Amino acid sequence: MRIAASFPPPGLPGLTRDFSRIVTAAGAEWHLLDSGPTLDAAGITPVGTLLCVHGNPTWSYLWRRLVEEAADAAETNGVRPAWRVIAVDQLEMGYSERTGRFRRLVDRVADLGALTDALGLAGPVVTVGHDWGGPVSLGWAIDHPDVLSGVVLLNTAVHQPDGRSIPAPLRAALAPGVLGLATAGTPSFLETTLSLARPRLDPGVREAFRSPYRSAELRHGIRDFVADIPVDASHPSNTELDRIAAGVAPLSVPALILWGPRDPVFGEVHLRDLLQRMPHADVHRVEGAGHLIAEEVDYAPIVLDWLTEAVLQHTGNVGTDTEEWSSEPLWAALERNAGSGAPALIDMGAGSAGATRIISWSRFARRVDELAQGLVAAGVRPGDRVSLLVPPSADLTAVLYAVMRIGAVVVVADAGLGLRGLGRAIRGAHPTVIVGAVPGLAAARALGWPGRRISVPTLSPALARSLGVEHSLGDLLRLARATASASDRAPLVTPAPSDLAAVLFTSGSTGPAKGVRYTHAQLSALRDALAGQYELGEGTGIVAGFAPFALLGPALGARSVIPVGDVTAPRTLTATAVADAAGAADATVLFLSPAALANVVATADELDATQHDALSRIRTVLSAGAPVPVRLLERIVALMPNATAHTPYGMTEGLLMTDITLEGIRVASEDAATEAHMDAGGVCVGAPVAGVTVRISPLDENGHPTDELTTEPGVTGEIVVEAPHLRDGYDRLWAVDRIAKAHNVRGARRHSTGDVGHLDAQGRLWIEGRLQHVVVTADGVVTPVGIEQHIESVSGVRRAALVGVGPRGTQALVAVVELEGAAQSGLAEAQLATVVRAATPRPLAAVLTVRALPTDIRHNSKIDRTAVATWADAVLRGERKRRP
Repeated sequence: MRIAASFPPPGLPGLTRDFSRIVTAAGAEWHLLDSGPTLDAAGITPVGTLLCVHGNPTWSYLWRRLVEEAADAAETNGVRPAWRVIAVDQLEMGYSERTGRFRRLVDRVADLGALTDALGLAGPVVTVGHDWGGPVSLGWAIDHPDVLSGVVLLNTAVHQPDGRSIPAPLRAALAPGVLGLATAGTPSFLETTLSLARPRLDPGVREAFRSPYRSAELRHGIRDFVADIPVDASHPSNTELDRIAAGVAPLSVPALILWGPRDPVFGEVHLRDLLQRMPHADVHRVEGAGHLIAEEVDYAPIVLDWLTEAVLQHTGNVGTDTEEWSSEPLWAALERNAGSGAPALIDMGAGSAGATRIISWSRFARRVDELAQGLVAAGVRPGDRVSLLVPPSADLTAVLYAVMRIGAVVVVADAGLGLRGLGRAIRGAHPTVIVGAVPGLAAARALGWPGRRISVPTLSPALARSLGVEHSLGDLLRLARATASASDRAPLVTPAPSDLAAVLFTSGSTGPAKGVRYTHAQLSALRDALAGQYELGEGTGIVAGFAPFALLGPALGARSVIPVGDVTAPRTLTATAVADAAGAADATVLFLSPAALANVVATADELDATQHDALSRIRTVLSAGAPVPVRLLERIVALMPNATAHTPYGMTEGLLMTDITLEGIRVASEDAATEAHMDAGGVCVGAPVAGVTVRISPLDENGHPTDELTTEPGVTGEIVVEAPHLRDGYDRLWAVDRIAKAHNVRGARRHSTGDVGHLDAQGRLWIEGRLQHVVVTADGVVTPVGIEQHIESVSGVRRAALVGVGPRGTQALVAVVELEGAAQSGLAEAQLATVVRAATPRPLAAVLTVRALPTDIRHNSKIDRTAVATWADAVLRGERKRRP
């Protein structure tokens, strides 16, 4: 039965204007949302067209935000280039005609071509597809290369990987006796799809999606779409899907993939397949989003910004010109010292019966070379991603250098992220191989993390099978030795400086952990910056109690010692462990996180005379990752009387940006007391190190950074750094990367840090907090750290967090304090509240106490002020919440 095309009812949520039109093509009537007539009426000539294709069981309403925002942008004085958006209702779907014909994939691709012919659509055209609209839109793209300028995909697939069945929701719908009832006879399939959105769809939006599918006759297209899913090679639509899958790889136009990982229909395996076919594609993953990503995420601005930068301007990575080696590869010191019997690595407690394990330079260089050859023999290739689930140790260091030596990419996410965070990181990075100790491999097996498995220890055959392990490190060494005498063994190829070397994950203290990309040249530049700033080099003894530096020691040519304890869990490092490590390496340099420093001080009473003597030989102490209290530095210097204490400022995206000593902090504090513009307070992290430039992007009245950059003293804003050893970018987070690179210029790599602060008259940087923790009151913008310092001066207060409660712009300031003694969580006692208020330069709406402020795991020191603010708001509204 034919049912004519019609117009949607007026007043659907999110559709403020009438973009609907009906067009005849392919012998049928199509309903479209089309902004073209609106642009024509306004006298605006679009730069191109977005051709948007929905999947099953949605309709063109899915693209309403893109239609609306593109039209708004076109009419707003050129804020963004003007794009025409055409969002189609596929035939038998939405408000397009029900012809009564069963349409297969090949028909839908041809139908779309007939429609664009009828519209007279000329280039440039960017296709946009979601769900099964992805293959339809890509089929059109392959067939129209002359007008195609780009491709955008949202949670879709073009191929079902071999050995994997189709997604569970689709299997259920295709079950015998179920298909017709679940898809057409009842709205079950439609309702199940709508229920996938997180958070739940607004009732009005849900009704809008239901509106074209009110009866079984109107849902026949949903049924036929499901029935047309190629479940195997014999399916009638498999040939067309294979044609589309094969045709995607030759597409050289810019591509953007927006992905919601929490999708029961299209999973990580489908994203990996798309990236293998389109390795040049930009990717933006949104943790927490799922199948209906267009409903869960404000995706339209991302698409429009990408169109401007990738399709129209072809900017790529502005400020990242082709790189050359600044000096030498990261592994050069290994090759230079390959004949030395001097210690390279000392792993405390890693030998048999807890003995110290000492690895010479010659043995370490040979082990790295053999592991590299073994990895190649095992099929690991340049560009493959290798996730390392190995605790900091000599094994981890050797594998890391072997992976980089062959041009593969190291993926490092530490256990401090927790299983959930670690899993997000690994799935997002899509490793080809996982190298792990047994606990990491067990987690990978249980949680379905991707990648072939290589174990650090040699496992029993039964355990290896159960964990899916193909090789051990011992196997790799045997493979290397077996090929050592082969005449056709190819030499290791040195990766190019601009090749990707590593993806290092952030701590997750400011949101989901982000993968940070580093090229070989950038890691070499980082090594050189550290060596130059702290006079580190061959023969230096280093206690590497901070994970990043545990891996950089061999690159510096330094003698590195890993203390007993877990350097990824700083509170496990004791004074005796650090002192024993220092003595074993005759170390003069100590790297520790602030939390580890605090634990060393707390356990100093356990030191004996020999251990005190070892610590007295320390000349340089470095602590990074979070602000270090002056009183803690003073206690460390008392423990290591010949040491100069440094607190460099940096982040995963750039490990060394500024530096300051304890004496420098004292001088800066004295200077600040006499400078009128220094009332913002904060933590002084010193002057930029060689090669680094620091600028400030001032905050506006809403607490947002502006486009300008300044070095004027006393101006509070987002900190923007520039350096040759900055990261290459964020991994598969295109929109986040774009914001971080907002100030890039050709030839200069810059990073918007998300930290707020100011410069003083001497060019020193002061940290005032994080951008997302800025409070906007009726009296203006307030940054937290300076006021927290005042509160922490109150006797009995261990730590404090200043947060805002209420609507942004009229937020009230609330102090949440952690006391040195036990305290109940809730409103502070009147006497304490009075003292805290008296200590602060701003009026406080409330003072609350908490047993322990929430901090990140990696540093044990970065306070989660967002969680604290949520808790404080609940407490002040009378809710019972025990802790943040």
